[in-house]
Amino acid sequence: MRRVLHDRDGSNPLILMQIDHIRHRLRAHGAMPCHEHRVLRLWSNALSQGSGKRKPQDFLPLGVRAELPAIEADLAGLARLLSEHPDDDGSARLLVGLHDGQTVEAVLLPRDGVCVSTQVGCAVGCVFCMTGQGGLLRQLGSAEIVAQVALARSRRAVKKVVFMGMGEPAHNLDNVMDAIELLGIEGGIGHKNLVFSTVGDRRVFERLPQGAVKPALALSLHSTNAERRAQLLPRAPAIEPDELVELGERYAQASGYPVQVQWTLLAGINDGDDELDGIVRLLAGKRAILNMIPYNTVDGLDFQRPTAERAREIAQTLHRRGVLTKLRQSAGQDVDGGCGQLRARQVLSTPLSSPLPRPVVWTARRKQQAASG
Repeated sequence: MRRVLHDRDGSNPLILMQIDHIRHRLRAHGAMPCHEHRVLRLWSNALSQGSGKRKPQDFLPLGVRAELPAIEADLAGLARLLSEHPDDDGSARLLVGLHDGQTVEAVLLPRDGVCVSTQVGCAVGCVFCMTGQGGLLRQLGSAEIVAQVALARSRRAVKKVVFMGMGEPAHNLDNVMDAIELLGIEGGIGHKNLVFSTVGDRRVFERLPQGAVKPALALSLHSTNAERRAQLLPRAPAIEPDELVELGERYAQASGYPVQVQWTLLAGINDGDDELDGIVRLLAGKRAILNMIPYNTVDGLDFQRPTAERAREIAQTLHRRGVLTKLRQSAGQDVDGGCGQLRARQVLSTPLSSPLPRPVVWTARRKQQAASG
């Protein structure tokens, strides 16, 4: 239920918190399910434990009230804002410090959404993604995942959570499913507004229908050609694109939500007519929405985004051929914020043993000053 980490000298144990650990801690101090629900609801909504008409002294057992300040302090330490990088599109990339000194990224999205990370690093190794270049360092606990939502809610309203940040959610399935359940119940997020993203793992299609909260599903496809997809996603499970789409279609029928198909558009690689034919073959007539995202340039990676004209042409062509296509922009382009880039810069500039700095908000003026040296 919990894992203990230690500083390099073996002192000051740091607890990697799970939601179950929070529940057990509350129960150990006399909490009943209704008390657990209240504490978790207020925390996941970024509200003080003293919020609401019923004050703690009128509702919570004495033991829970005595422990509550320590619990609040521990929960606040799960995800701390290190820097904020707002973009002109209304999004903002957040560099988030974890309790053991590691960092992940979250993104505040336009229209009351947040994109959260599920791992420190990623084992899939997508060749166009900065996060995948460093491999997997560790899993995030279920409470650390929810803590990113609480952090986002402390800054703006959040009505949608997408699990599309750093990491592959299928590789941390138990913790992600626990976080989804809490967010869909105590957290008050509509179930269809919890979006589980995966490159494809058969365990996902077994587990998602069994959950108390059934999220929407997003499939990272990127190519309809099996060989090309394997080159782009070298350590993804060996599932043919046809089978992956079919598994997604079955879940869409069972859940009632259309599957979101994610496609990073790479110039000269997966933007050709052969891929358009493949998309039509796989998705026309399916309960699917194709989210086509022009590549967000990453320093050191030899990929290019297609021109805006070509991207629009692709989206319009697919529409005409019966595929519901949304041409989207990757959040954070104006701040050089491709997935993993903020963390990569922080890792290069800050020793792991250094204290976490105070939050920095990157305004347009600050970005200009940094660029000029």
